[in-house]
Amino acid sequence: MAHGRTGIRGARIGSGPMGESERGDLAPRMVVSFWCGNGHHIRPSFSVEAVVPEVWDCPKCGLPAGPDPDNAPAPLGVTPYKTHLGYVRQRRSQEDGEILLNEALAKLRGTI
Repeated sequence: MAHGRTGIRGARIGSGPMGESERGDLAPRMVVSFWCGNGHHIRPSFSVEAVVPEVWDCPKCGLPAGPDPDNAPAPLGVTPYKTHLGYVRQRRSQEDGEILLNEALAKLRGTI
C-alpha cells in the first residue's frame, strides 16, 4: 500500500517541466573563445546581435583574457586602495580645502 504517498514525489499540482513554451524562445547565441595569460580557456556565449568585447575577465584567475591564445592581454596595473580623503585631494587643492574649511567653521560659529 502507498499509505498516503503519491507516485510522484516532490511535485505539486500544476507543476511541470519549464520548457521553452512557457519561457519563450531563446535569442540566437554564439560562443566565443577567450584565453588568459595563465592559459585558461573561457567560452562565454553572446547574442548574435551583441558586440563581442575584445577583453573578457577570466573567472578562474581574474586576469584579462583575449581571443588569441598565443597573445593574451597583459594584466592591468594594480591601483592601490584610495580613501575618501584621497579622492577629495584628487579633486581639490590644499587652498580650496582651506577655504571650504573656513566657511564651514564660520557657519558653525554663527558668523555667517
